[in-house]
Amino acid sequence: MDEKTVRKKKVTATVVSQEQIAERIYDLRLETELAQDARAGQFVALYPHNAATLLPRPISICETDRAEGQLRLVYRVAGKGTAEFSTYGAGDTLDVLGVLGNGFPVARAAGRRVFLMGGGIGIPPMLQLAKELDAEKHILLGYRDQDLFLHEDLGQCGQVYIATEDGSVGVQGSVMDIIKVNGLTADVIMACGPMPMLRAIKQYAAEQGIDAYISLEERMACGVGACLGCVCATNGVDSHSHVKNARICTDGPVFEAREVNI
Repeated sequence: MDEKTVRKKKVTATVVSQEQIAERIYDLRLETELAQDARAGQFVALYPHNAATLLPRPISICETDRAEGQLRLVYRVAGKGTAEFSTYGAGDTLDVLGVLGNGFPVARAAGRRVFLMGGGIGIPPMLQLAKELDAEKHILLGYRDQDLFLHEDLGQCGQVYIATEDGSVGVQGSVMDIIKVNGLTADVIMACGPMPMLRAIKQYAAEQGIDAYISLEERMACGVGACLGCVCATNGVDSHSHVKNARICTDGPVFEAREVNI
């Protein structure tokens, strides 16, 4: 189905399983019809049961299993909403809004040398992307320490390189240091991670004259572009607000790096 014909909908999903895979990191698998339309780089919004927690929590899609009708979400506990999600077990249900966002432009990287670069909780979206991408893949992952969640899953999809802030595994430093140490090159970059990492990737891509597509992490309220609570500055005028910005939840979260001012 063409992405423009897929309508967002709120559905009730059932928890298939959940486990903690690192400090404050949880691996949640949901049975939901949304799995049929989900693509790499998109996200869903999960509604807590606690009525005092009004807004849904946006969580990126880690993996899609269309045959089983399941979505895999790997998230970090950061507040009351995600803390509640971490208590769910098999058979529990929750409301989910999806599928949201534009996803990565997989076709633009087909047959090319690609850096898939994930940092911290920006690592989970790299798994479905690695599975969908028909290209020569170098997967560059940045962690704080030796708690290397998802690296084995990603290792089944391509060559994995690791950087840790404390130097306990791989290269000490960031994903950019992996490139320098290993002398790697690419034709295109697809990345998700903290803003300092994305700024460095944007600068590197400009210097190298290569394409870069970056997924911006941002707090969101509505998730459907109505509230303008997750805008970023751009070089073009947004048709909705008529100023130079874009709504990360609907125009993104993936942008061509040269299009956004970060």
